[in-house]
Amino acid sequence: MRLTRYTDYAMRVLLYLGRQPDRLCSIAEIAQAYGISQNHLMKIVNDLVNAGYLESVRGRNGGIRLARPEEEINVGALIRHTEVDFDLVECGSCLIAPACGLTSVLDEALQAFLNILDGYSLADVLARRGNFAHLLNPISDNPGAANLHN
Repeated sequence: MRLTRYTDYAMRVLLYLGRQPDRLCSIAEIAQAYGISQNHLMKIVNDLVNAGYLESVRGRNGGIRLARPEEEINVGALIRHTEVDFDLVECGSCLIAPACGLTSVLDEALQAFLNILDGYSLADVLARRGNFAHLLNPISDNPGAANLHN
């Protein structure tokens, strides 16, 4: 199973914000920290706001933050939200698909994969390997970003 870049970036946003629970962060700040496209992140953040994962505060001192506690953000649910296609193989055009046992085996494997992810919250993921702030690109124009290193 290979997750899309969309899901990857969505998880990165949540991980970053999970390390910043006491302040608003900007999309530009997150994009710079990870060295990824701000335009791409804008679309993802908008989706996560609409889905209730993030809260957006408008205005000069606005930004984004988690809309609920880290413990309430389920990784499996997020993956299901961000992934469009879970087909591990394209069986639709295969001649033997109606009689093939591989389809059910792959469906079972996918369900096991998602069941494992369902067992983890964002808080679990953040606690699993420690602080990653030192691995992010330095953010020179945002003094509040220094809090990430604590």
